[in-house]
Amino acid sequence: MKLPNVLDFAAATGLHQSILGRLKAAGRLQIDASGVELISMACMQVIVAATRQGAVVVNPSPAFTEAFETLALELATPIEFRSEPEPIEEPGQEAMPEPVPVTIEETVQIVPEIEAPVAATGGDMSLRIMTIDDSKTMRDMLMLTLADAGFDVIQAVDGQEGVDMLQTEKVDVVITDINMPRMDGYEVVRQLRMRPEHQKTPILVLTTESEIEKKKMGRDVGATGWLVKPFDPDRLVETVRKVAC
Repeated sequence: MKLPNVLDFAAATGLHQSILGRLKAAGRLQIDASGVELISMACMQVIVAATRQGAVVVNPSPAFTEAFETLALELATPIEFRSEPEPIEEPGQEAMPEPVPVTIEETVQIVPEIEAPVAATGGDMSLRIMTIDDSKTMRDMLMLTLADAGFDVIQAVDGQEGVDMLQTEKVDVVITDINMPRMDGYEVVRQLRMRPEHQKTPILVLTTESEIEKKKMGRDVGATGWLVKPFDPDRLVETVRKVAC
């Protein structure tokens, strides 16, 4: 699969759908990055997640390589770059669909504020995670990362829907954005903490916000931890396991 020359934020959804379809069909995939001149953080997250499911990046352009080095993702498992592709027969695939506009701010700092013992990695299938985010691209990235780690994942498109769903749904961990329509993440945490069944449910905030004052607001309403987008997949999974034990 050859990547387009320009992979902006709006291209992330189409890229995700194209890569995921090919991986499901073949189980592995070579991603030719030789022509990439510009790549956004959202598209980088798609590629990071894909490499954890068997994709390999080949012929990376200088711009592609520099993007990963400059943004310092601190990947626990580095992406494998190869200079020469291997012959792989790939199934036919439709062209990448037109991108759907999305809005994701570029922030590379990851700030977990959690002190808890690491849970055993076995039995992840029994863990049920709810993600709350108004960005479809971010929901897709979270689904890809968490489902790949073996978690059962349910999703809500905004805070109000998440709070409503959690009246009947039972989950082990909640991951919520802050800036959302209808109900923001602070109010999500506040309302859940008012319910006896969710007073001890781990609630992680995953947001582009990194100001100390906003983190304090999160702690004050009862958030368990604070992670800054874009997230590193391995660190997110590790954090979920920590708080779920």
